[in-house]
Amino acid sequence: MPDNTLEEKIKKLPFWTSSIEIEALHGGMTNLNFLVSCEEKKYVVRSGEDIPLHHVMRFNELAASKAAYRAGLSPAVLYSENGLTILEYIESTTFDSEAVRDPANLPRVVALIKQCHQSLAQHLRGPALSFWIFHIIRDYAKILQRSDSAYKDQLQKFVAISDALEQEAGPYTLAYCHNDLLAANFLDDGKRLWLIDWDYAGMNSPLFDLGGLASNNDFSAEEEHQMLELYYAEKPSKQLLKQFSAMKCASLLRETLWSMVSEQHSNIDFDYSEYTKSNLQRFEQALHTHQQNKTS
Repeated sequence: MPDNTLEEKIKKLPFWTSSIEIEALHGGMTNLNFLVSCEEKKYVVRSGEDIPLHHVMRFNELAASKAAYRAGLSPAVLYSENGLTILEYIESTTFDSEAVRDPANLPRVVALIKQCHQSLAQHLRGPALSFWIFHIIRDYAKILQRSDSAYKDQLQKFVAISDALEQEAGPYTLAYCHNDLLAANFLDDGKRLWLIDWDYAGMNSPLFDLGGLASNNDFSAEEEHQMLELYYAEKPSKQLLKQFSAMKCASLLRETLWSMVSEQHSNIDFDYSEYTKSNLQRFEQALHTHQQNKTS
């Protein structure tokens, strides 16, 4: 259950028409999420403040969530107030990595991502933030330099790698991207897919979303080629494969540094230390493959 203070804040929201029941939803790494029942209807309540360290601003998340609903990607935003957002509840199955990679699902997943890139910005209102991955990596390194992180002696190397990847991943096109394509952010209601959780939404290279999808869900090289062919409607060129490989490495490096920063600053009950080690290993493996492919 949520702590008493937060539970009382949720209960006092003027949205409710009668008494409510609250159940914590586990697994969030940035927010606290709850399933709330009211008069036989269910809702999802998200609780989260701004997290400037992670470039998460809740006005941006709210605007992206509303635009995603208007674009037909996400559940409706029903109410928001002081860091609490009430969302339409979708009776659905949450994907895991195996479900994302399923040959029956991958075309649906890629189509949803492409729909996001092509149409969400048309429905966005107000300021649109950028989520430039290479700036964020540099910013994380500066934050970690001021901390007691066990990885401080590697930060200069990480930034140099990131700077090289920024050159290799271009030239760039930009789109309004989700930027956090974990398997758990895809819901299947039996008829269609939904894309949720827009904390990190912003202008970015579409290849970052594709690289994140692949790296977060353990794609094989064959599955990566299939994903790119589905997205671009043609077989990927050598140039595109090089750009994608660089961006996938950048995605893994950003996730690794995100976890390092979270180790120092997050109060959420999550094993960030183990998450850092896992992502650092995956980044090093991806970078090794990327560098080998450049010389072959």
